[in-house]
Amino acid sequence: MDRADFLRLMLGGAAMAALPRMAAAGPEYDFRFTRLMYESGDWDVDARMPSNVITALIDYTSLRVDPKEHVIALSDPKMRLAPFCYLAGHKLVQFSPAERRNFEAYLRSGGFIFVDDCNHDIDGLFAKSFEAQMASIFGPKALGKIPNSHPLYSSFFRFSEPPTTSFELNGWGDDIVHDYLKGISFDGRLGLLYSNKDYGCEWDYDWRNKRFLAEDNTKFAVNIVMYALNA
Repeated sequence: MDRADFLRLMLGGAAMAALPRMAAAGPEYDFRFTRLMYESGDWDVDARMPSNVITALIDYTSLRVDPKEHVIALSDPKMRLAPFCYLAGHKLVQFSPAERRNFEAYLRSGGFIFVDDCNHDIDGLFAKSFEAQMASIFGPKALGKIPNSHPLYSSFFRFSEPPTTSFELNGWGDDIVHDYLKGISFDGRLGLLYSNKDYGCEWDYDWRNKRFLAEDNTKFAVNIVMYALNA
């Protein structure tokens, strides 16, 4: 029995949509963390966040995880092979034609992108410009609130709502503790996950310091990745 047959047996047909991207992670890995570089704004934020997420996946799951972060230009068609993509920043998001084309094609073909607003607000430049881009590409009503009953919140660990970040509690940004995440679904599957909660900064610390936390705050990252691979 080869690996594809094993995954069909263990995961079922719904998860098989993720196989092309899982295979693209490399024959020795099931998952790689891919950060999207875009021409506008500041894409290279939260430098320690990927290693922390990678460590959590190694600690809690049986996935074969690539230990390195991979950075690829959104304008590069090769980004469509990634099993999971991360895009974040504080500033303007204004996609070039090639970036827009790949962003749309990747999501419509079953890809998954986690987008995080590092300003953790709804009125900042990143939020306004990114949401305008989504309305332009997918329509004004495509981006909507994700109910707390969504499978995302039970894909590995169980959450009753999106975890709050310390940045929200400190009153930075728009002074709102957001009790929701947003997203865009394609054929019933969440493809774009969008956060104004600034998870990237919340998880931007040396993974070795996690032992000082009362509760591991990267557990929700595990849920995001496991949903992306298996939904």
